[in-house]
Amino acid sequence: MAVHPSAIIEDGAQVHPSVEIGPWTLVEAGAVIDADCRLESCVRIYGDTKLGPRNRVCHGATLGSEPQDLGFTPARGRPLTIGSDNCFRECVNISRGIKCEQGTRIGSRNYFMAYSHAGHDCLVGDDNIFANTATLAGHVELAHHCFISGQVAVHQFARIGAYSMIGGLTGVTKDIPPFVIANGQRAVLVGLNLVGLKRNGFSAEQRARIKAVYRLIFRSGRRLADGLSEAKARYPSPETDQIVGFIAASERGVTGFG
Repeated sequence: MAVHPSAIIEDGAQVHPSVEIGPWTLVEAGAVIDADCRLESCVRIYGDTKLGPRNRVCHGATLGSEPQDLGFTPARGRPLTIGSDNCFRECVNISRGIKCEQGTRIGSRNYFMAYSHAGHDCLVGDDNIFANTATLAGHVELAHHCFISGQVAVHQFARIGAYSMIGGLTGVTKDIPPFVIANGQRAVLVGLNLVGLKRNGFSAEQRARIKAVYRLIFRSGRRLADGLSEAKARYPSPETDQIVGFIAASERGVTGFG
């Protein structure tokens, strides 16, 4: 283990021998750091935080900190669990959980740029990118392959579907369905995330079908329930099932087209 002399590893922390730990970093008792992680300078890993292998945590980042919730007490704390191959850039902050038994969960291969934040009890999937200062409030569910641009603010309990993109300075108050771009001071849908879909191997046929499904649901003038049913009947596919299932499960309401 390569540990800088100024770093502190408290008794009760479990740190794999291959982990690198930089100057002035603190790993609290109860934390678990798996193989080949790299904790750079002035990092703080709070107790009840588990990092899978090959995570990079850059200068000033804090993982598993106390939730920004006035009702928090140490007895109510829930864990922060992080997968593998994530990068947390400078001054990223991820809160531990408080209200859900599983706590806060971050998947694998996510890239958190400087000063981005995920609040307590968030569920973040895989292969997402958070630009600088992107912020998820508590209980947000983020799927996979999403791009959250700079200074985006997502309201608590909102859900964001897979392969979606949110433009900079956007406030998200309702669910964002999969495969779309959302933008605006209060988010509206402005089109499909065609660049993201192409980069992730969606064929021209799949992209055309996704477009047709959204046109039917949001632009045909049908009642939402009728549009969902007709979309499943006319365009059967895994993408259609994903869109229809996401919208049907929404509790906050779904963001529509501007």
